[in-house]
Amino acid sequence: MVKRSSICASWLVAGAALGMALADTPRSRDFELTYGARTGELPASAHRVDVWLPYPAGDDNQDVSVAEVSAPYAYEVVKEPRFGNSILHLTVAEPRQRELALEMKIRVRRREYIRRDFGAADAKAAAPAAVAGWLRPDRLVPLDGRIRQLAAEVTRGRQGDLEKARAIYDYVVDTMSYDKSGTGWGNGDIYWACDAKRGNCTDFHALFIGLARAVNIPAKFEIGFPLPAARGQGEIGGYHCWAEFYLAGYGWVPVDASEARKNPDKRNYFFGALDENRVQFTIGRDVVLNPHQAGAPLNYFIYPYVEVDGQPFANVVKKFSYQDLTNHAALRQGGS
Repeated sequence: MVKRSSICASWLVAGAALGMALADTPRSRDFELTYGARTGELPASAHRVDVWLPYPAGDDNQDVSVAEVSAPYAYEVVKEPRFGNSILHLTVAEPRQRELALEMKIRVRRREYIRRDFGAADAKAAAPAAVAGWLRPDRLVPLDGRIRQLAAEVTRGRQGDLEKARAIYDYVVDTMSYDKSGTGWGNGDIYWACDAKRGNCTDFHALFIGLARAVNIPAKFEIGFPLPAARGQGEIGGYHCWAEFYLAGYGWVPVDASEARKNPDKRNYFFGALDENRVQFTIGRDVVLNPHQAGAPLNYFIYPYVEVDGQPFANVVKKFSYQDLTNHAALRQGGS
């Protein structure tokens, strides 16, 4: 039997009322993020080195200004065609330096993202054609019989995509433990999530996205960096990811199931909202870079990726830090 949390009309009404109230005064946060990458010693025989970094872009939820890029050679900023992610790419032929270091200083104004006025949804409305692409499986999030059966059990008796999405969200939050002990976690492997029932944000949202797609709800993967809620400065230990599902006649709705698991008092908040303590870098999985990498598509793209003579080069040190900005005008300075 699959464990399911009950859903009643009260959470819909309360959630919508809370969302409408909060939407009047969404919180925002201004900060500078430093993204650093340094290769280890390159092979003496290296003839060509390619470096790709995710290059953040602005959207409805964040204003982004890349104020400074420090790089030893000329670089380009391009987009990959499938998801539209921006990429900083650098190529070095016959490198004279045995190590390469790059750094980006990025100014961000991130806004709280709230989507809970579900009464405005029109279930009969047709979704834009591009949304259908978010029903396709990923390499580690297949849509086979096992996943479809689990999704059917989790959503049994639920009416409409909103109730089904909430049932899936509650199942993920109730079933998964945020546990990064041992090995196997962090790959976003839906089978790992189903069997081990633990992991990090990637595993939580692989399960949410896969089950949503299995009941014909488009869902997408988003990844960036988290910031602690307390303002200040410090290092960022690693990435954070979340998801969005598409509600016909309404649009995209954000969810953060792993944060809901870690913060039970915010369980309802993170169904239909994201706080301002984050910055998004890329979307999608199985990412083919531009120019096309020689290696396999990337499971997700948030860390530096390097190839030496067409072979993946894993010896890369990465470092990320943040500093909150009190002068809002500082965000408008620098490049874009």
